[in-house]
Amino acid sequence: MTRIGVLTGGGDVPGLNAAIRAVTRRSLEYGFDVYGIRNGWAGLVDSDVEPLSMKSVSGILHIGGTMLGSSRTNPFKHARDLEKSLRTIKELNLDAIVAIGGEDTLGVAERLYREHGVPVSGVPKTMDNDVWGTDYCIGFDTATTTVCEALDKLHTTASAHHRALVVEVMGRHAGWVAVVGGLAGGADFVVIPEAPCSINKMCEHLRRRYAMGKHFSIIVVAEGAQITDMPVNEDLGEADAFGHVRLDRRGLSETVAREVERQTGFETRSVVLGHLQRGGSPTVFDRLLATRLGVRAADRVKEDMFGYMSALQGNQIIDVPLSEAMSRMKTVDPTLYQLAEIFY
Repeated sequence: MTRIGVLTGGGDVPGLNAAIRAVTRRSLEYGFDVYGIRNGWAGLVDSDVEPLSMKSVSGILHIGGTMLGSSRTNPFKHARDLEKSLRTIKELNLDAIVAIGGEDTLGVAERLYREHGVPVSGVPKTMDNDVWGTDYCIGFDTATTTVCEALDKLHTTASAHHRALVVEVMGRHAGWVAVVGGLAGGADFVVIPEAPCSINKMCEHLRRRYAMGKHFSIIVVAEGAQITDMPVNEDLGEADAFGHVRLDRRGLSETVAREVERQTGFETRSVVLGHLQRGGSPTVFDRLLATRLGVRAADRVKEDMFGYMSALQGNQIIDVPLSEAMSRMKTVDPTLYQLAEIFY
């Protein structure tokens, strides 16, 4: 009897439950025993698992978050955690692990496969959409839809009070959420990590808009954006197990808003969308994507095909080696950013 474990790691996004459901139902169809590993890689470290059945994954397709829980645990951070993880895999007689996650979670999966021969099958999930090799990651469409809807609402209050609003969205190293959400939501200026920008350039643009009779503006900034002529708080405290600091502590949108108001004299407020971008039910696109990627991950287990990640390229689900997917980060296509600039 084939026994597989499935886990979700890193930041939660809508669509994770749809992926868990897809992996489980396809695996049960094959006659596999399926175990949910709780709280990401921490579940292997702590030997915290639960059997999954048709009943346990029934009715979860539309629910955000993850029924298995998540964490940013990195078993390679401490040798003892790695030993515990490998022991749990052996004790449970797991023939494969389906890892649903982003760069960090899939990076652990790739190392387990490459360095320790653990049979792994990956599914890309991150609202940042920065995993190389796939056009879309689970959670990205829902996040950008949330950003677009927020900008629609913010436009009305900005225009009513003749204000500039600086809206901070997620995006540590890649500005996909800012560009796509901003473009769809009619943002008047977008700042992303891939294209450092100055406050002076921002203010010049706002002055041009005001001179044209447009007495309000929406500026979208990714949390990891670099402002070349303005210091922001970089004392962000302790990093997590993967070396990431909390970017919300930069206070980027508030700092930008204060400086824009000081330089232009236009009343400016800041809005941080934060974890709203991770919440709620997944969109139709994310439900379908998670289902297709999850089914393919289970299919690879059936085919004894390990060390790969399900990916969407065009309209086809293909298999991408985890080593290739983890070799680089997918940053914003410059042509997409240039498209957004047309509408400034």
